[in-house]
Amino acid sequence: MTPTERLLAAAVVEDPTLLAFGTVSDLAARVGTSRPSVVRFATKLGFAGYAELQQQVRAALSRQLSRPSQRIRQQDESLAPVRAALEAALARVFTALDGGRLQKLAAPIVPARRVWVLSGETSRAGARAFLGKLRIVRPGVHWIEEHSCAHDLATAAPGDVAVVFDFARYRRHAVETARLLAARGVAIVAITDGPLSPLAALTTNWCELEVPGVGPFDSSVPAVAAAELLVAQVARELRDEAKERIDRTEAMWDSTGTFH
Repeated sequence: MTPTERLLAAAVVEDPTLLAFGTVSDLAARVGTSRPSVVRFATKLGFAGYAELQQQVRAALSRQLSRPSQRIRQQDESLAPVRAALEAALARVFTALDGGRLQKLAAPIVPARRVWVLSGETSRAGARAFLGKLRIVRPGVHWIEEHSCAHDLATAAPGDVAVVFDFARYRRHAVETARLLAARGVAIVAITDGPLSPLAALTTNWCELEVPGVGPFDSSVPAVAAAELLVAQVARELRDEAKERIDRTEAMWDSTGTFH
């Protein structure tokens, strides 16, 4: 970034509400720069313009300020708003993974020596769905627990890939572990909620999901849907290798009487 852009970034970090609720002129005046410089700052961050950047910051602030206890008091008794929100979020999953994005996310997973799966709290259902199904179609898939993080990081190396699920409010363990993995040369694939996510700063290989609230909590549905689509894509690319592994697993289940 230029010196002016660094000043803008520092101002926004110090007071996000300045960007969320102020105008281009307000932010320019705070830093002592011009309106075009503020617009260039937004586009350098990957947004179409100031308005799109402002929309992302407003959404992030809204999620942070809306705690579970507040949502209980605010929730509507009707299921219609929840249904509409979930339907919109699922549609967003397919939009986010269209146009070659799904193939790009899967590309480093297919040949990776090992796959490390990491998650924040609200995204855990999606990450667990990804872990359980990916283990059936390929070997070397590992879950990183907070208590065993140091042990896992000691063996992670280039040639590995870490698939990280996390949404606002971002879990410190997930973000810091992803940063350490990236520093060790591990490729990062991130399932997150926007370009302002700390995970998006670690990789160009990420997708943006919309995470609506269901009652007091964030929904797990978008993350689970994205996880299932990503595993299906990996299985398609592995082809015979995935098929043989699934057949061996099924045979083992049969021989051990796993299912009635």
